[in-house]
Amino acid sequence: MMSAMTTTALPSLSPPATASPLLRAVDLAGPAGRLEALVNEAALDAPFAALVCHPHPQGGGTMHNKVVYHAMKALNDPRWGLGCPVLRFNFRGTGLSQGLHDGQAEIGDVLAALDWLENEYHRPMVVVGFSFGAAMALEACCRPSQIPARVRALALLGLPIQAENRSYHYPCLDDCRLPKLFLSGANDSYAPAAQLTQLAASAAEPKQLVLLPHTDHFFTGQLEPLKAALAGWLKEQL
Repeated sequence: MMSAMTTTALPSLSPPATASPLLRAVDLAGPAGRLEALVNEAALDAPFAALVCHPHPQGGGTMHNKVVYHAMKALNDPRWGLGCPVLRFNFRGTGLSQGLHDGQAEIGDVLAALDWLENEYHRPMVVVGFSFGAAMALEACCRPSQIPARVRALALLGLPIQAENRSYHYPCLDDCRLPKLFLSGANDSYAPAAQLTQLAASAAEPKQLVLLPHTDHFFTGQLEPLKAALAGWLKEQL
């Protein structure tokens, strides 16, 4: 069942003495051309590989966005108990990625990134998206005709419901049986708490809703609780 909860404190952590994971640049073959990407490597026995998708490029979003970076750390840094390889990439027309921004065709960029991740690591995958990246990840992973078989969980950070006098709807949630995390700030103007709660309630099980108190769409001042909530949920799922 869906549960709504508020995260207010971090778990006690005792980080092991480990070397910093290797960071390497890679190029992905996207449907509109080359996609610029980075991989934070991890131990060979990591249980899964992960993809993190960035927010809207026309608002300055890139794979270096602070929320994207902190989500990557929750997945990759051994202190959070996961220690998995994480791929970040720039959507078409962003940074050194080829192509032009479209607004919907970026779903294909997500699928291309998942293809690369699966071919590179041959293990189950987790997908995380922030804002526009959450919307593209959701559409890529929950369309019945193209659900990637090895995706095991989907985390939607700041999934937009309204922006610039437009409303966004996600009918694919009705039948999406992947474990889903809806994680937003309680004061997110792009995903008002009441509307996000209603959206999450209508989504297929399994799912969980987490609203972090006293923060906005960008998780201002709450990046550590964001990492704790994301890592904790994934450990429950996987």
